[in-house]
Amino acid sequence: YDLVVEVAIIRPGPIVGKMVHPYLKRRQGREPVTYPHPSLEPVLKRTLGVPLFQEQLLRMAMIAAGFTGGEAEELRRAMGFKRSEARMKEIEKKLRAGMERNGITGAAEEEVVQSIASFALYGFPESHAASFALLAYASAYLKCHYLAAFTAALLNNQPMGFYSPATIVKDAERHGLRIRPIDVTHSDWPCTLEKGGDKICVRLGMRYVKGLRQEAAQAIVRERARGHFTSIDDLGRRVPELRKPELVMLAEIGALNWVGERPSLRSGQALYGAPEDQKTGGPQGLSPTVQPYHRRDALWQVERAARPAGPLFESGFPNSELRTPNSEPLAPMTPEERLVADFGGTGLTVGPHPMAYRRAEMKALGVRAAAELVRIPAGKRVRIAGGVIARQRPGTAKGFVFLSLEDETGISNAIITPDVFERNRLTVVQEQFLMVEGKLEKQDNVISVRAERLCALAITKAETSSHDFY
Repeated sequence: YDLVVEVAIIRPGPIVGKMVHPYLKRRQGREPVTYPHPSLEPVLKRTLGVPLFQEQLLRMAMIAAGFTGGEAEELRRAMGFKRSEARMKEIEKKLRAGMERNGITGAAEEEVVQSIASFALYGFPESHAASFALLAYASAYLKCHYLAAFTAALLNNQPMGFYSPATIVKDAERHGLRIRPIDVTHSDWPCTLEKGGDKICVRLGMRYVKGLRQEAAQAIVRERARGHFTSIDDLGRRVPELRKPELVMLAEIGALNWVGERPSLRSGQALYGAPEDQKTGGPQGLSPTVQPYHRRDALWQVERAARPAGPLFESGFPNSELRTPNSEPLAPMTPEERLVADFGGTGLTVGPHPMAYRRAEMKALGVRAAAELVRIPAGKRVRIAGGVIARQRPGTAKGFVFLSLEDETGISNAIITPDVFERNRLTVVQEQFLMVEGKLEKQDNVISVRAERLCALAITKAETSSHDFY
């Protein structure tokens, strides 16, 4: 039942009616359970004397003010989707008159009226809250016991929910799930499940490639079923639905790295040094001497495949010999270039988090990783830093702003007071990465930093994103 209450208590009705803190204190045994009037105990006992649901408000009106069933229905409609302030005023007069007839006056009368009036600002029926609570419980169960399937389903049903796909991916990885990158030799249009040793992995689907049409991706899958692609040139010939910009994007994000069979380079030198690109482990069935392209080499192959070689080369060399295993390899992309390509091409990365590349610098600045905060005592001044993944400024929060900052170890929370926000408005609203300094607060297993100072960080040029709620 706690989940039912949690769903209902964050609605504007209970918040404006000042019901949240009394319920939480009573639930934690910090405050005695009381009732506006003894006659209301049967109605409010389950929610510890605090009205949270529409049904409770209707029964309170019937018991305390003697409302008939018809008058209670009128109250329900007044609290419905199209709320009428004039109708609520009329009902308030009836409430007060009815309670006075029943001997309920003074503070008790005001408490009941305040509860009912605040619910005109949106409150949940108990049945509605229970339905959402069931979804929350089922989601938590699936995430705990079937993380791979749950993550794939979330990614396949975007846009939805509070967090972006990039955050969903990193959270799943921190919980032990291996997520493999987009690869035209493996990926379907949706994200799928794959075996990875004794564990199930998630393979990102081509639906995440920006600018790639679904029909082109499906053509890749159909043609792949007839036989693996021997080269990027072969891919382009066999899948004419692919346009050059789509091939370029696939190469930039590393999705063409495993196309074709290539012998090892001389002296065993791999064409790539990107740990995230190697997470595929190679297509099944290829020989152990196969070496993947790195992204820049794949881009070169795409450009070559898209242009005629010209009479000089066409007469002397087969297409496949224009670049040989003994050719000097092109320089692989740097970690920053891969981040820019990943976020620009898919909106996420399965490689290291951007903050991971700067951890040494962060330590030198005294910045604590998100995962460290649990071991630091409350009240201590700390610095945290990360990518902004959510900004919230609820209308009921009196000007406070709540930030969620993500690094490679987890998510930390920062509370921005109205005065700090006014001094740093543009930084808070616009910057992708922030460092926040302030006092560490811990209450009821919630850890946050009350910001005193903050500044922008130049972590990466990659186009990361946040979900903002103002």
